[in-house]
Amino acid sequence: MLSQPTVDKLRVLKLNGMADALAQQLQQPPSDLDFESRLAILVEQEWLARENRKLKRRLTSAKLQQHACIEDISYDNHRGVAKAKMLELSHNQWLQYKLNLLITGSTGCGKTYIACALAHRGCLDGYTCRYYRLPRLWEELKIARANGTYAQCLGQLAKLDLLILDDWGLVPLDGERRQDLLEILDDRYQKRSTIVTSQLPVASWHEHLHDKTFADAILDRLIHNSIRIELTGENMRKKQSTLQLEEIGK
Repeated sequence: MLSQPTVDKLRVLKLNGMADALAQQLQQPPSDLDFESRLAILVEQEWLARENRKLKRRLTSAKLQQHACIEDISYDNHRGVAKAKMLELSHNQWLQYKLNLLITGSTGCGKTYIACALAHRGCLDGYTCRYYRLPRLWEELKIARANGTYAQCLGQLAKLDLLILDDWGLVPLDGERRQDLLEILDDRYQKRSTIVTSQLPVASWHEHLHDKTFADAILDRLIHNSIRIELTGENMRKKQSTLQLEEIGK
């Protein structure tokens, strides 16, 4: 029979989805489906396989700090986050309109989780994302400057549909870091979306940047077209740890 050689040739052509679907058809009893319907099944399987591979690459490249999803977000009345707001954001219109998202609140209140959950949703819908803790990003850019890949690194950041900058305000900024931040945000302004998480309230960001000229330029590009979420309530990590200890103690 010519069936197996056909399956082998599909794999050589890297049409593994079609090959798997054809192999499955060959193992089943004869079908009443016409040729066009059977072909449509093969094409659909190949399309799904490719989409799944693309999604896997996007999630791997995103390097999200937490495995988070919108459905698992806690909407405690004291957290300052509304379910309706998160459902609205999950539709990704804010990414379509190139808006920024600023998430503030005390340590452990779930800022990073929400950022990663929204990035995960973006990946599912075909957007490219990348998570960075700002201290780690500063180190990568410093190395890039030293080895001559700084422009290339900035170019890669500029192309991301969504960039997460976590732990804004955790470390002081010198002139080089302020320049890096301005370059990144200038490249992305009204072209791509950025999520910033911070323990500092937005009103304190200008002071944190510690240079009026840079602060005005950076915040103008970041805050002008942004959505804000101000989280409140107790430390979620502490709460989860307490619940786990109580469960163990039963």
